[in-house]
Amino acid sequence: MKKRKIICIIMGGGRGSRLSPLTKERCKPAVPLAGKYRLVDIPISNCLNSGMNQIYVLTQFNTASLHRHIQESYKFDYFGGGCVDILSAEQTDSSDGWYQGTADAVRQNMNHFGGTSDDDLYVILSGDQLFRMDIEDVVREHDESGADVTITAKPLGLDEAEGLGLMRIDDNLNITEFVEKPTDPEVIKGLAVGDAVLQKMSDPGEKSYCLASMGIYVFNSKTLIEALKTDTTDFGKEIIPGLLGNVKMCSYVFDEYWEDIGTVKAFFDTNLSLTDDIPPFNFFDEDAKIYTRARLLPASKLNSCTVDRAVIADGCIVTSGKLTRSSLGVRSVVHKGAELNEVVMMGADRYETTEEIAANREMGRPDLGVGEGSVVRNAILDKNVRIGKNVVLDPTGLPDNFGEGVDIAIRDGVLVVCKGVIVPDGFVLKA
Repeated sequence: MKKRKIICIIMGGGRGSRLSPLTKERCKPAVPLAGKYRLVDIPISNCLNSGMNQIYVLTQFNTASLHRHIQESYKFDYFGGGCVDILSAEQTDSSDGWYQGTADAVRQNMNHFGGTSDDDLYVILSGDQLFRMDIEDVVREHDESGADVTITAKPLGLDEAEGLGLMRIDDNLNITEFVEKPTDPEVIKGLAVGDAVLQKMSDPGEKSYCLASMGIYVFNSKTLIEALKTDTTDFGKEIIPGLLGNVKMCSYVFDEYWEDIGTVKAFFDTNLSLTDDIPPFNFFDEDAKIYTRARLLPASKLNSCTVDRAVIADGCIVTSGKLTRSSLGVRSVVHKGAELNEVVMMGADRYETTEEIAANREMGRPDLGVGEGSVVRNAILDKNVRIGKNVVLDPTGLPDNFGEGVDIAIRDGVLVVCKGVIVPDGFVLKA
């Protein structure tokens, strides 16, 4: 018998405006994470660890760095039949516009996925979440329930649910109601879960929960194809509510760590949480590795440093510095006497040669990295920044300031030095 295909589709998102200025020159899935990874590595790794290697990433904004990362990271042998392909919006005879939403993006690429049978399954995932999930278990439950659509759902406290799609389920996990991103507290309260969900939670405690969609769907091929014959553009807003009551729709309750990294604050807090003694997400799990690009970089070098909780990627150089609850990306350089306190530093794309360093200094340009005696707090330093000597950057007490033309932004209380920005010697930004 012909083996059915399980086709995984990762939604790269729109312009990523909530993550700006980190998405100023890259799409959301390409945003660096945890020192050496990219956001897109998380859903791809979940797929690969679940035995699924037909993976497509749909995106349309600032895709160059994402293309480069995927091409250099995910290479399969000829016999396994696997792929991780990027499908950007393109002009065709039937369409000449951008993706209008998640459903429209899938619709425009159905001819690329290679699904040929009604038995095939489509797994649709988000490209900006941090979680570890056995998707094979989701598919098994989908098959056992006889569902046409399965939506993975996370139990959240009622105070955490605003801005997410919420659902109500019966005792058999059938979805009986779905509300996309309600804002009315009474509506949210009315969707509080019952025993069917509480029994699947390891430690529900006493508080009230609702069931939030994680934006991860499993579709039977026939159901998805029929749903996309309409002019609907979005899964959460249109496809799912439109199918409710017309097909069998079930929930897969997921009660483990899950973080939607959709804002600058969420990105910042998530990265810093990885420095904790026992972080909420375990990158050290040998049984479910997170894959990324293999780099031929030297081990990191720390000379006469004080380090209190830090994640340090390959190829970093820290000299007589002080690191407190900070994350250093590949090739990060922290010069003599500099202090980083709650800083996410993304590193650099390359090292400078001694000749380049001398030429830059003649032009008055600081070296790559954080200069001597500088102090940086509560900040994200994007790639290839040059922070001069004796600089002070601390957004505490300062108002948000971000947008077009802002090179040193403050958003959600977090300072962001944009990619490639030069901060001159002695510059001070603090309250």
